[in-house]
Amino acid sequence: MATITAADVNKLRTITGAGMMDCKKALVEADGDFDLAIENLRKKGQKVAANRSDRESTEGAAIAVVNADKTAGVAITLNCETDFVGKNEGFVKLATDLANQALNYTDKDAFLASDFGGITVAEKLIEQTGVIGEKIEVAQFERLEGAFVGSYVHAGKIATLVALSANVAGADEAAKNVAMQAAAMNPIALDEAGVDAATIEKEIEIAKDLLRQEGKPEAMIDNIAKGKLGRFFKDNTLVNQDFIKDGSMSVAAYIKSVDGGLTVTGFKRVALG
Repeated sequence: MATITAADVNKLRTITGAGMMDCKKALVEADGDFDLAIENLRKKGQKVAANRSDRESTEGAAIAVVNADKTAGVAITLNCETDFVGKNEGFVKLATDLANQALNYTDKDAFLASDFGGITVAEKLIEQTGVIGEKIEVAQFERLEGAFVGSYVHAGKIATLVALSANVAGADEAAKNVAMQAAAMNPIALDEAGVDAATIEKEIEIAKDLLRQEGKPEAMIDNIAKGKLGRFFKDNTLVNQDFIKDGSMSVAAYIKSVDGGLTVTGFKRVALG
């Protein structure tokens, strides 16, 4: 029987993130074989993950990161079951490390299959489910590219990315301000063209029902209802919303005040819950 030292336990804990007692038990069961101990801890994670697969994981950490030349960004949520775990320093670090790795991939499946310290990201999530004892998953993955990409994270709960048409003076602050807008106001699309036909039709029908309740003449209802779409677009599309830092102008007008030729070309938003 191999002698298990405190240094051995600490080494395994550093590698896996598991608790001290779990690491000691795994080393004892593996007779000091580190590779076997790591494998046993991962198998434990698989069992815990299977048992908790139907649990809700609505807490966690929302992270947004942008590459060095600010032409691409990724926003993810690393989800868990409790707020206590979601605020843990180690959990937030894992979320940040995963987001930085996600920058190298264009879709979630490729990211989950990528190598992360000798195992795939998907396997790492299963491992951490066993270590933490809660369902751990990357629930949301969004990537955005553009001439200039900025980001904003609100209280670790909401993360946004915004793309601008050019890298001009003031682009950094402008992108952050618009990303903050997207976090606070939760627009459904960039502009009118981005709103799907089903949503538009639904809003028209809602407006018609309200107009009928108000007793408006049937012959006028169609035109009035379509006219009310303007308000819907103003409230729900990013560039048409009132700018939260200056309600006298729209987001589009704010961006033009930074540079006359500047526009918002896209945004992404992820949120816990």
